[in-house]
Amino acid sequence: MRKNLFLLFAATMLITVSCGKKTQPPVAEKIPYVIESNGNERTDNYFWMRLTDEQKNAATPDSQTVNVLAYLNAENDYAKAIMKHTEKFREKIFEELKGRIKEDDETVPYLDNGYLYQTRYFEGKEYPVLYRTKEGTDSEEVMLDVNQLAEGHDFTSVGGGSVSPDNSHFAYGLDHISRRRYTIFVKDLNTGGLLADTIANTTGQPVWAADSKAFFYVLKDWETLRAATVMKHVIGTPASEDKVVFDETDETFSVHLGLTKSREYITITSDQTLTTEVRLIKAADPESRVKIFEPRKVDHLYSVDHLNGKFYIMTNADGAENFRLMSCPEDKTGMTNWTEVIPYRSDVLLENFELFDNYLVVDERIKGLTNLRVISLADGTEHFLDFGEETYTAGISVNRNANTTLLRYSYSSLTTPNSVFDYDMAVRTKTLLKQDTVLGGFDKDNYESKRLWATAGDGTQVPISLVYRKGYVHDGTAPMLLYAYGSYGSSTDPSFRSSIISLLDRGFAYAIAHIRGGSEMGRQWYLDGKLLNKMNTFTDFNDCAQFLIDEKYTAPEHLYAMGGSAGGLLMGAIVNLQPQLYHGVIAAVPFVDVVSTMLDATIPLTTFEWDEWGDPRKQEYYDYMLSYSPYDQVKAQDYPNMLVTTGLWDSQVQYWEPSKWVAKLRDMKTDDNILIMDVNMSAGHGGASGRFERLKTTALEYAFILDLEGIKK
Repeated sequence: MRKNLFLLFAATMLITVSCGKKTQPPVAEKIPYVIESNGNERTDNYFWMRLTDEQKNAATPDSQTVNVLAYLNAENDYAKAIMKHTEKFREKIFEELKGRIKEDDETVPYLDNGYLYQTRYFEGKEYPVLYRTKEGTDSEEVMLDVNQLAEGHDFTSVGGGSVSPDNSHFAYGLDHISRRRYTIFVKDLNTGGLLADTIANTTGQPVWAADSKAFFYVLKDWETLRAATVMKHVIGTPASEDKVVFDETDETFSVHLGLTKSREYITITSDQTLTTEVRLIKAADPESRVKIFEPRKVDHLYSVDHLNGKFYIMTNADGAENFRLMSCPEDKTGMTNWTEVIPYRSDVLLENFELFDNYLVVDERIKGLTNLRVISLADGTEHFLDFGEETYTAGISVNRNANTTLLRYSYSSLTTPNSVFDYDMAVRTKTLLKQDTVLGGFDKDNYESKRLWATAGDGTQVPISLVYRKGYVHDGTAPMLLYAYGSYGSSTDPSFRSSIISLLDRGFAYAIAHIRGGSEMGRQWYLDGKLLNKMNTFTDFNDCAQFLIDEKYTAPEHLYAMGGSAGGLLMGAIVNLQPQLYHGVIAAVPFVDVVSTMLDATIPLTTFEWDEWGDPRKQEYYDYMLSYSPYDQVKAQDYPNMLVTTGLWDSQVQYWEPSKWVAKLRDMKTDDNILIMDVNMSAGHGGASGRFERLKTTALEYAFILDLEGIKK
């Protein structure tokens, strides 16, 4: 229960003012608001910054909305004023970033159901154009031009797309708000026109039944944005007549759809942090009864695929913490019928698998690096692909056809641009189909990458991936940007980013700290960085920073930290713990008000993340989360220079979290270092949607740290 002491809003917010030549930051009004939970009380002076979607969309805004928007705009004005002297430099960086991108570009085509599919980009255009070509012909056709869909809109996102099995219709989701509420549209690929069928408030990723007359989709809860209800739509009928196929009533689960490799089964997967449950629908019989593959059980995570009359299951059952691969007949899916294909190994994390008629390919993580293992189903022989670099990223790509010996996979490293290969599993030869072109004189031989190991406070060895331009001075005088994420078991792999060149060519090193909370070193690595072990994530990052300083790769006055979303939580925690380690910090869309958000089940993502962060309605978790929550742990101390970014329409980390955090930091910090916030008033969690427009945020981030480092050109 929340108790409001008073919610009287001033007619006008305090905004940026000038005193002589010095620009003053906005001062946020304090309006105490008490948050109660299980007898615990916390006072939030900036709770008033929270607006509903209805308030943001209102034709006539109320006084609260006026005040909140005035404050956010004042923050933007202040940030612009502070960064004004970097405008030309920022424009130069933007043009530099853009100039490395091949504007007329295209993906490698892939074959699916008789058509080759390809995405192309054109000079000066922000969005892709989707094409298909009938196999064996030159009859190319445009399926979707996203540039046309984006006309007149500040934000545009196409959320998945699916072609009907008879190749006649294309169903796709479209979002112009950035709240990830997609409206499904259906295009007739024979006439090029849109059907009357439109369905709002979905996840935007329809899956067709085999008859091409119906498709399945997932509706979202309007308030929490939880993907909750599977529906079936029949082409030519109103959405109001769509039937509920499955409703996930447990608010801690969300739902997503899939299609097996055989195309014989549509999968409905209910999942959350600890538990999975898969349901099946026969694609050829969309009216058939939905069948549970294996009933949900706490701490059991599994995924399934199907080919040639057999199901394959990746599971952590029976203590297989790093997962193992099982199989079963398609008519006996219960766990008692599962037989082992690949056993559990304590030192290898099984991450993914791909089925072929004659081969099985598994994506495994060994000592923090991804490996692809090819297994012959005929005789059981196996081999690994050799990538030849010390630190890299590799993964299974688009492989829609089972009757082939070709495996398509992707590869990159901190010095090697993104590459797509076809690997012949029979003769063990690989063919480079495409390596991204990096313009602007890039030469990979000018750069060097390496893998380091830092020792955490408890003795754990934490890997670090590092890249720099050859000639980097290793004496503690060079600048460095240290990045990490460290949550949800998501591994931050050392892949290529052309934008980083702008830092490397100006003397920076770029490092990734593979801290606990990800899965780089296996499932236990994740478990050791979540719930009541979450503090390891933050101390690991600071220990990596200290290691890099001690080894003279950089120094505190030259070290900059960066993270976004849950990585923004990381940024907030590390500066509360050891602010002296960093000269500057970039916190992108940071999740910083942990306790308040996890107490509020109406906020998107909350209910199915209690097993990630803890349920603060339980005192043990409340106390632990409070001990690291960046917003709650702001204190009267010096903080580094900081740039915070957010988006008004963010569906994952609501804009008010970073806004409140910045206001509290301003009120309490004891230094004169820079603290600015950039609020994108027309976008959400991922920022701007255009491929060039989003680079403006990157240019701002780079200009911020380069300027702090005294690099002006």
